[in-house]
Amino acid sequence: MNKLFFKDKPLVGLDIGSTDMKIMSIDAKRQFVTGYGVMDLDPAQIKKALDGEGSYLVKSLQSLLDRKLVGHLLSDHVVIGIPTARTFSRTFTVPANAEQSLGEAVKLEVGQYIPIPISLLYVDYEIIERNNDTLTVVMSAVPRKLIDTTIDACEAVGLTPTVIEPAINAVARVLKTTEEGYLPTVIVDIGSTNTDIAVLDGSIRITGGVPTGGNTFTLDISKKLGVTLENAHQLKVLNGLSSGPKQSKLSSALRPSLRNIITETRKVIRYYNERLSNERRLEQVLVVGSGSNVPGIGDFFTDELVMPARTANPWQELDFGELPQPAKQFRSRYISVAGLAHVPKGDVWK
Repeated sequence: MNKLFFKDKPLVGLDIGSTDMKIMSIDAKRQFVTGYGVMDLDPAQIKKALDGEGSYLVKSLQSLLDRKLVGHLLSDHVVIGIPTARTFSRTFTVPANAEQSLGEAVKLEVGQYIPIPISLLYVDYEIIERNNDTLTVVMSAVPRKLIDTTIDACEAVGLTPTVIEPAINAVARVLKTTEEGYLPTVIVDIGSTNTDIAVLDGSIRITGGVPTGGNTFTLDISKKLGVTLENAHQLKVLNGLSSGPKQSKLSSALRPSLRNIITETRKVIRYYNERLSNERRLEQVLVVGSGSNVPGIGDFFTDELVMPARTANPWQELDFGELPQPAKQFRSRYISVAGLAHVPKGDVWK
């Protein structure tokens, strides 16, 4: 989490993804949503924009605020989520007596495992566990250009950045309080074009990902069944992997991409079990994100990973009052921005 600066104002969540950006303002005391909105993005243009090319990010942010906002924002102070796939996170252990030279150990990890020179990165780290023998450290690194560009764009539209973090951290914050996320948990966050995978054990311990998402599922169904993308999307969200006359064909279409996600999930689980678990056992898999709206996907993960799995439903504690709520099939895309809006003020001071 990159902490910038802070004044005593309510914090608003702003999630800048690879296919859309979302904003949400929540009255934390009442769990009351005062405003929210979403803006679809051109993936190629937002990728260039986050690398500092052109004005697409500024124009999209302004359009989100001017045309897509439902309700109102409590302040201009934003907690920003950035694409997890554009960040690097790693958890490692060092001897307890090495704490004084921890900065050098972090630099060594960066040099060994991150394919970008450290001079081009912002690097942060935190000790998340300690005992008499070892320290467990979580390290995060993000390209400087991405952070600087994001801050400049927010300030250009009148927003004040206070915290920047990977979107998967915001998802974890919501799951901790709504989905028994206090248990050692595998998070599978299926977006439109990418899937982020993480182990949540008190904090995010390890992340992984694959370039497969909900749009991939739609395209697979369209090709396999010879139907339009619109019809394929309907089949995906209405039938999916659930039993019925279309189950065989739909399962055949969806399984190759789902197995790509399963393969990466197994790698993340294996790394946690072999290097980080300290004999703690993973208890559950929570499937979230805009691409998780496939009936039967929880049972699929349960069968493949031999671990209890389900799609998460983190909306039960939020009150939209008189605001029109997002349609049921679109609510899952707001989980990360809801987590961003829930950053405790005290965490900004740490």
